[in-house]
Amino acid sequence: MVAAGFPSPAEDYYTGPVSLDRNLIRNPASTFVLRVSGDSMIEAGISDGDEVLVDRSLTPGDGDVVVAVLHDEFTLKRLRLRPPRLEPANPEFPVIPVPRDGEGFDVWGVVTTVIHHLKPGGARGR
Repeated sequence: MVAAGFPSPAEDYYTGPVSLDRNLIRNPASTFVLRVSGDSMIEAGISDGDEVLVDRSLTPGDGDVVVAVLHDEFTLKRLRLRPPRLEPANPEFPVIPVPRDGEGFDVWGVVTTVIHHLKPGGARGR
């Protein structure tokens, strides 16, 4: 067989199909994909319509971006431990203090990956 077009310089480097599951997800049983709504984390590179991979098995640490539940409402913010608070990455949004007794507050999971769409509509043409 002979190629009738230009040879691809990438052919020498092809190692097979890419598995996003294998490359992006450490703990499949505890990892979820959530779509972001709003722009409170825009300065952290997380935009409205992006997807985030959230691992519920990880212990949240200071500075982690987390999905938190506060009074039955989900929010995506940066967790700060001293004093405990949820910080947006957009100065137009307020810092949210964590209740001292922790009542009505829980960290649902830690964000490990952001899938940021460069073309409107993303991969599925939303």
